[in-house]
Amino acid sequence: MKIIEYEDKYLEDVKDLLVELEEYVVSIDKDNLDQVHSEYRNKMAILDLEEVKNNNGKCYIAVENDKAVGLIMGCIFPYNEYDYLDYKCPKRGEITELIVSKNIRSKGIGNMLISKIEEYFKSIGCEYIIVDVFAYNENAIKFYDKNGYHSRMYTNIKKI
Repeated sequence: MKIIEYEDKYLEDVKDLLVELEEYVVSIDKDNLDQVHSEYRNKMAILDLEEVKNNNGKCYIAVENDKAVGLIMGCIFPYNEYDYLDYKCPKRGEITELIVSKNIRSKGIGNMLISKIEEYFKSIGCEYIIVDVFAYNENAIKFYDKNGYHSRMYTNIKKI
């Protein structure tokens, strides 16, 4: 198992991993709002990788037997021009995607991936890392809690 920076030869594996993640999110979505659109596989990875490229980010992949079996993406998004009015605006990284294929979980790969992105963010002067976690994804919440993350904001939803 090795953790490397994304290479184009792994694009199809990345597409598969993102579809696996979205299918899982759909399966646990109690509000039935998520979906895997027919164009998701062909477009989402490209959009995510462009976002990484355009926002001083990184994509790391876990490779085993020349196949990507996990990935993490993170970016440095700019604050908007008025955020400073009520926020100190420390430099922060944001984890935008994290997935380890279900066939290979519980082997420490997620920990290796998160350590790699944390190392990158720290190396470029980030003071904090944020990540949005789907409220129904109890496994992810536990994972991030074990890795020292905590909730700071909640998004509430109500059907009307």
